[in-house]
Amino acid sequence: MIIQQVLVLLLLWVYLPHPCCTEMLFRRTTEHQPKGFVTRASGSDGKALYRQKRGWMWNQFFLLEEYTGSDYQYVGKLHSDQDKGDGSLKYILSGDGAGTLFIIDEKTGDIHATRRIDREEKAFYTLRAQAINRRTLRPVEPESEFVIKIHDINDNEPTFPEEFYTASVPEMSVVGTSVVQVTATDADDPSYGNSARVIYSILQGQPYFSVEPETGIIRTALPNMNRENREQYQVVIQAKDMGGQMGGLSGTTTVNITLTDVNDNPPRFPQNTIHLRIPESSPVGTAIGSVKATDADIGKNAEVEYRIIDGDGTDMFDIMTQKDTQEGIITLRKPLDYETRRLYTLKIEAENTHVDPRFYYLGPFKDTTIVKISVEDIDEPPVFSRSSYLFEVHEDIEVGTIIGTVMARDPDSASSPIRFSLDRHTDLDRVFNIHSGNGSIYTSKPLDREISQWHNLSVIAAEMNNLKDTTRVPVYVRILDVNDNAPQFAVFYDTFVCENARAGQLIQTISAVDKDDPLGGQKFFFSLAAVNPNFTVQDNEVVLFAALKRQRKKEPLILSKEDIRDNIVSYNDEGGGEEDTQAFDIGTLRNPAAIEDKKLRRDIIPETLFIPRRTPSAPDNTDVRDFINQRLKEHDIDPSAPPYDSLATYAYEGNDSIAESLSSLESGTTEGDQNYDYLREWGPRFNKLAEMYGGGESDKDAS
Repeated sequence: MIIQQVLVLLLLWVYLPHPCCTEMLFRRTTEHQPKGFVTRASGSDGKALYRQKRGWMWNQFFLLEEYTGSDYQYVGKLHSDQDKGDGSLKYILSGDGAGTLFIIDEKTGDIHATRRIDREEKAFYTLRAQAINRRTLRPVEPESEFVIKIHDINDNEPTFPEEFYTASVPEMSVVGTSVVQVTATDADDPSYGNSARVIYSILQGQPYFSVEPETGIIRTALPNMNRENREQYQVVIQAKDMGGQMGGLSGTTTVNITLTDVNDNPPRFPQNTIHLRIPESSPVGTAIGSVKATDADIGKNAEVEYRIIDGDGTDMFDIMTQKDTQEGIITLRKPLDYETRRLYTLKIEAENTHVDPRFYYLGPFKDTTIVKISVEDIDEPPVFSRSSYLFEVHEDIEVGTIIGTVMARDPDSASSPIRFSLDRHTDLDRVFNIHSGNGSIYTSKPLDREISQWHNLSVIAAEMNNLKDTTRVPVYVRILDVNDNAPQFAVFYDTFVCENARAGQLIQTISAVDKDDPLGGQKFFFSLAAVNPNFTVQDNEVVLFAALKRQRKKEPLILSKEDIRDNIVSYNDEGGGEEDTQAFDIGTLRNPAAIEDKKLRRDIIPETLFIPRRTPSAPDNTDVRDFINQRLKEHDIDPSAPPYDSLATYAYEGNDSIAESLSSLESGTTEGDQNYDYLREWGPRFNKLAEMYGGGESDKDAS
């Protein structure tokens, strides 16, 4: 290697101008005239001859890098034609590295480099030279700029940016398929010689791969490289400078190449026949088992779709592909029955879902297998003849009467006797019982439709030799009605009537109810239990109307201030007139225990009919004030209660009240008849009052 470098240096020394024979000559010329390097030699007459060398640039010196000598390396010489050799001129050097890297002999103009220079660090240096008079310090020549260019030597080997590369190429690729390109760089001067000319070669990885010498592109070198045989390869690439010739420097890198998968392998079932078993009691949707076709490929190239293409069980079973395991899961589609069929045969196909047309020549990318499914016999529980039973029976049947029979059988081939029982959680009162042998259901207690119209029972059936496996069936018993209940009055009636009411006036409507069917459809017949000459009852086959038959002598509204009746009629509003008297009855204040149900107003028909609510009776010792507050509260929350257009006011001041009457009508002072004809002039709201106390007919003389 040392000898080769010495030869290169000698060649450079021969073909390049020798620095020791080169000098820069300063001439007195105009600025536009070029200055050049000259070579000085002695003629026969002893005079110096000057010859300008063609092709040289006047302002450049050349210097070899990496000088290894012990003395300073000579660069060149500066000389002015004004220099007479008497030492009167002084040469000055300035610019890049002047005074440190480069020094000049101020008398002779010789330039030297003080240390070895690396071209890769700096390729050229720009300096300025000047000759001045040593005594006057004035320049004798204009300042000139020149360049010292460093000549390159091959002192840098090629290097790769990465020590390791990773690449991939599809398996089965044709010869010459590009894999990856690697590139090495050389720090030497590419424009000078072959120091930076790199050639690539493969040191490891043959015969599978090759590399292009000039570009560094790695290509496949063998056909049909199969990933399933070998997946990983390691290739070592060398880059050598000097055009790959002997003596060049080199560097290497490693490329790890992976063969990627293609779909060049069809799926294959490992067995031609597969046997599976399933109990006959398995529910629909049960996974029976799985089949799997192996595929040497990976990823999507190994994805398989399974299907049932033939067999006698195509309607009984399904198959689905499980993506994560690439298995075909066989599931039950319909219920099984060992006694009906014990063996099913399926033909299952597995096919790749992603097929590469380039490899059709390798054959069909699918395979088939036969799956035989055996049904196992299971001791099944009894089966009822119906999914549910409905029995109807009248409520007056005798205890012990059979109301119906349930039937069940053993579905197994070896039929066993059935035992029946009632789930007592569905018959807590033990109204029914069942015959354990034949399934007959009979009553054990009397029935009453008015207590319970429906009975929902659950009957249990089990085999005699296996009481653990049971079956249940719902039994609905409907109780039919018979007329075994007498009519009842709907509410307790406590009727009040004014003593001066006219004959024939309706004083109460009475209705009755019956617990028997049809609901609301009975026809009742009403009559007075005892003959009463003052009242009569009109039977309307549905409700009863009570009316006043005779009327006593008409009396004034209020006989005196001291005589306060149980009914106070207050006309301090513009409500419904006489029809509002019902709302102001305070008779119950005298006897809080005698509380009647709420009545709907007769003067106005509400938009919505509300069912009256029965108010609990107050005890005898109930305070009247508390009773009034309770009534006010009930009126506030009851939407069916008045007022509709009037105000109901309750007031109580106890016995012997000192408050006088607030009525606009003057109270009568005598017991004689009074004339109330003026009431007709008060408008329609007082018609009824005028009719009661006015000039109408009177039955006071009637017997």
